Amino acid sequence: MNTSLSWIKAYVPDLDVTAQEYTDAMTLSGTKVEGYEKLDADLDKIVIGQIEKIEKHPDADKLIICQVNVGTETVQIVTGAPNVKEGDKVPVVLDGGRVAGGHEPGQRVAGGIKIKKGKLRGVESCGMMCSIEELGSDRNMYPEAPEYGIYIFGDDAVVGESAIKALGLDDVVFEYEITSNRVDCFSVVGIAREAAATFGKEFHPPVVTPTGNDEDVNDYIKVRVENTDLCPRYCARVVKNIKIGPSPKWMQRRLASVGIRPINNLVDITNYVMEEYGQPMHAYDLDTIAGHQIVVRNAEKGEKFVTLDGQEREMDDSVLMICDGEKAVGIAGIMGGENSMITDHVQTMLFEAACFDGTNIRKSSKKVGLRTDASGKFEKGLDPNNAQAAIDRACQLVEEMGAGEVVGGMVDVYGKKKEPVRVPFDADAINALLGTDIPEADMLGYFEKIGLEYDADAKKVIAPTFRHDLFRLADLAEEVARFYGYDNIPTTLPSGEATTGKLSFKNRVEDVAKDIAEFCGFSQGMTYSFESPKVFDKLLLDEDDVLRQAIPIMNPLGEDYSIMRTISLNGMLTSLATNYNRRNKNVRLYEMGNIYLPKSLPLTELPDERMQFTLGMYGEGDFFSMKGIVEEFFEKVGLHKKETYDPNAGKNFLHPGRQANIIYEGRVVGYLGEVHPQVADNYGIGERAYVAVIDMPEIVELATFDRKYEGIAKYPAVSRDISMVVPKEILVGQIEEVIEKKGGAYLESYKLFDLYEGAQIKPGFKSVAYSITFRAKDRTLEEADVSAAMKKILKALEEMGIELRQ
Repeated sequence: MNTSLSWIKAYVPDLDVTAQEYTDAMTLSGTKVEGYEKLDADLDKIVIGQIEKIEKHPDADKLIICQVNVGTETVQIVTGAPNVKEGDKVPVVLDGGRVAGGHEPGQRVAGGIKIKKGKLRGVESCGMMCSIEELGSDRNMYPEAPEYGIYIFGDDAVVGESAIKALGLDDVVFEYEITSNRVDCFSVVGIAREAAATFGKEFHPPVVTPTGNDEDVNDYIKVRVENTDLCPRYCARVVKNIKIGPSPKWMQRRLASVGIRPINNLVDITNYVMEEYGQPMHAYDLDTIAGHQIVVRNAEKGEKFVTLDGQEREMDDSVLMICDGEKAVGIAGIMGGENSMITDHVQTMLFEAACFDGTNIRKSSKKVGLRTDASGKFEKGLDPNNAQAAIDRACQLVEEMGAGEVVGGMVDVYGKKKEPVRVPFDADAINALLGTDIPEADMLGYFEKIGLEYDADAKKVIAPTFRHDLFRLADLAEEVARFYGYDNIPTTLPSGEATTGKLSFKNRVEDVAKDIAEFCGFSQGMTYSFESPKVFDKLLLDEDDVLRQAIPIMNPLGEDYSIMRTISLNGMLTSLATNYNRRNKNVRLYEMGNIYLPKSLPLTELPDERMQFTLGMYGEGDFFSMKGIVEEFFEKVGLHKKETYDPNAGKNFLHPGRQANIIYEGRVVGYLGEVHPQVADNYGIGERAYVAVIDMPEIVELATFDRKYEGIAKYPAVSRDISMVVPKEILVGQIEEVIEKKGGAYLESYKLFDLYEGAQIKPGFKSVAYSITFRAKDRTLEEADVSAAMKKILKALEEMGIELRQ
């Protein structure tokens, strides 16, 4: 967003600041000025002169000698310009002055070019007459300038006055960085309002007077909006008896100052109002509008349309179109059509000022591959209540400039009117938030300067509809802070109760998992959540396995990244394979990452995102090493009860005889095992690999960091050792379940201290030995107490086919 200082001063007449003062103050009040350019930075001692006499140069056919009246004197200037004649008023740089550059556009020289008195072919020349390019501009900004030669002023130019001022070059253009929530500041009026409030000056917005003859615009045009969600308001007015011509110099200068090339009065009016009010407008030749009817509708899929730039574009049904009774005549909010463009022969014109959905305009602009100044403003989300003011301003300018006759009335299709937002106001709360002591009256004064009203009875501030960013007390506090001055807010210590920040319980549990893994020699890895459907075949999953029900990605990078993972092993095994192929030995990796389990497909609600603690290794270590790491993690997060292992896990990707579900308090919280040899081969891992996957939501629910401590036992323990001959199919976990269940109230602990298979044990059996400890907290145990518990244990073991070893 650019504005010139002179344009701002048109609405803030008392503003008297330097460019740097303006930049600093506006930035501190919240309207950030990125930089500024002084149009006359390299111009000096340039006045309006009038050529009184022209003579031929005695020694050069292409040079002439001019006697030029510069107000205070008549100076002699030698020039080769072909377009000057006696009586012309021209810009003259005097001896010692500076111009911005050379004859060609863009030939600006840093610091300018100094002009000195000298001789050309023996004839003295005391200055130079200037082309518009030498003054640092070009014909795009000053279309009346000749293509080659000296710039000629009109008859109303005053000899001896500053040519820089007469051309509007005594100005500064500011460039702003406007945030998207301040749509009002994408207009000169909005910036001027902020400037007036910042410098404490009176703001004088444009005075729009009623226009129109005694006719009724409804006799000329009908408007129907079929999609009011995408077009909440559409205003239309008609101008007849059009007279196309150049716009006045003041308008041309203002447009040129912000980089818009003046074209003619009608085009310049629409551009001027767009910059002034921030409301894009469009003009149609009413005689090309079939049935004198405007219909705002969605395009048909595949519909083709030729825009003003002559390009044919294809639409889809999400693009909003402006149509007449038979055909499309414009892409809403982006560009009009070639079939309704304004030509030099236009007689009756339709003015359009509408409000379109910003999100739709942004998406439509991208789809059709066309972004314009208008779409750039509509994308921000404009105020529908601004449309009427803008179209009335345009019609006022039409009448003032004699460009046509405005037809009375306006067609206004406006569904649900946008109302001002009422925000509760509490001066004490704002002061508490800012750490200030600003009187309530001062706060209300700030609000009044920027167009906010106050309802004293309801204690609410009424935010106008052009302020899209005011909804809550904090927003009002920001307005107070920026006009009170951020640099005036005192430095204070934070008030309120001090609290100590900490990690969430979930994060603490996850951090323990990472710490345990790293203490055990594992390195953290991170893999993609996007995977290929081929992963399921590599992991040998059954065709009807629920894990194959993965969420497809709408715009994947490719098939290898086309679904969200439902199992974390692919990334881990791929990483292990990469290390193996690079001949890294004894690799241990872990990952903390989500899997995504849909509740139904296609998705109707968000999937279940479950954090998985995945461990993988090859080289040193085996199944029991991995089991020990899992048990160490459980111990550290407060899972002190005994976990059990179910060897019937049914995981196709794990070795059928070396896998197990991990069970805690009857709940499956994960699994571990050796990778199936075929799966390892699929991934290119040439030795045994082991994995463990822990479902972290289950662990977080069960974990605790509370610790209970018991005093040192006062009474002695009694130990009993038993050695058993056990069928091989019975697991020691089953034996320990019996010991826990039958050990009674005095059972303190048990420990496996021997496991043997060999020639001394009969085939199909193994030798297992346990040490079992008993203790009472209130007395010394007697032999009968221990013997009774042991008998129950031994009896239960015998029922399982276990014999005491003799």
